[in-house]
Amino acid sequence: MGDTIVASATPYGESALAVVRISGPLCPQLAADCLGPELSANPRKACLVNYKSLTGNILDNCLAVYFPEKRSYTGEPCLELSLHGNPLIVQNVTEDLLARGCRMAEAGEFTRTAFLNGKLDLSQAEAVADLISARSDQALQVARRQLDGAIGRKMLELTDRLLSVIAAIEAYIDFPEEDLPPEDQAGPTSALAALSCELGELIETSHYKTLLHEGIRTVIMGEPNAGKSSLLNALMGEDRAIVSAEPGTTRDFLTERIMIGSYGLQLVDTAGLRETSADIERQGIAKTLQQVQDADFLLVVVDQSSPAPHFPDVVEKRLLEHRVLVVENKIDLPPHPAFIDVLPGHPRVRVSLTEGAGLSELRTRIQQTLESDRMAPGPDELMVSTRHANALRQARIAIDEARTGLRDDCPAELAAAGLRDALACFGEVIGKVDNEDMLDKLFAAFCIGK
Repeated sequence: MGDTIVASATPYGESALAVVRISGPLCPQLAADCLGPELSANPRKACLVNYKSLTGNILDNCLAVYFPEKRSYTGEPCLELSLHGNPLIVQNVTEDLLARGCRMAEAGEFTRTAFLNGKLDLSQAEAVADLISARSDQALQVARRQLDGAIGRKMLELTDRLLSVIAAIEAYIDFPEEDLPPEDQAGPTSALAALSCELGELIETSHYKTLLHEGIRTVIMGEPNAGKSSLLNALMGEDRAIVSAEPGTTRDFLTERIMIGSYGLQLVDTAGLRETSADIERQGIAKTLQQVQDADFLLVVVDQSSPAPHFPDVVEKRLLEHRVLVVENKIDLPPHPAFIDVLPGHPRVRVSLTEGAGLSELRTRIQQTLESDRMAPGPDELMVSTRHANALRQARIAIDEARTGLRDDCPAELAAAGLRDALACFGEVIGKVDNEDMLDKLFAAFCIGK
């Protein structure tokens, strides 16, 4: 008989309710002993009951739900207790459950148990953590699709297509003299080429993962006093960065998170770019250059009441090949005679950050620029994780090698063996693997109680 695990599924602290979850073979007996026979008689229904300790004391009046085996999240008998949100009540109930033979759950153990019992494939299990950690509407939508089994269904489709190719090749190998059609190399190679192309498209979506969960790294850059910190404050809706008329006030970069439309942005305010002899300011500028190199999206703030800015060559090159929105600031002042359009090939918006003019259009243009530059998957598009991408990359290599071998008249047995390796890589995506170390590492990133 396996262990029965228990954990709080809600954060520590005072609240209206606190949820405690229990999963394992002791749950039917616990339901009867702690909560009363009516709970087991009404599975999957919330009952208002008293929780009684081993000593017979009532620890809380709570809502409890009993889930029988195979009809629960984990596939095991489960209990969920909605207690009053006093940490002392949670502690007393948990200690009583431990005294009755339960043990504390490890990180992700409930979801891992669900995976091992076939309630979820591995891509769905990963989606649980993604759903909890999502920081934008886009990330939530992607996690919901994955939790619904979208990646699993896609992998089953790709697996069926690959199995058809393997079956055709192995039929010729096993029965070369039977009444079979002549071996058609073009058929398998054409099907394998299509598979390889689809895998390449799936692999490319893995770069969305960091953008959605960490936020699109949006660096605010420009010359000193152009209005970079003012722009951060305006987008945040609060005075988060120090604003001063003295050039060089920002010496280090400052990071904040905001939502614009359905996009999560990680805003980075940086030191102004200029020639300077001050050592501390030079260090700040060096950090700005690094932030520009690492950015996903750049907001280039320029002061239209001053001459056009001159950026270092490394920055100019980055601006020409990168996602950029030019923010022309200080439109409340007369334009400088020497000011010219900066980066004319990129979208721009005109604002006065001191007057608050153009802020609504600024947010709209940021969202439009992100949408036009495909910074997130479409509403019906799949997104694979780095782990998925690594497995699919190995599968693609095996498929391409098999396709090349068939085209060059190499033995069909070698191609079939390579395609079997690709099939095993497909299995890694949805969890048809026997690799405890990989599972330990994956579920260690989950929160306790999930």
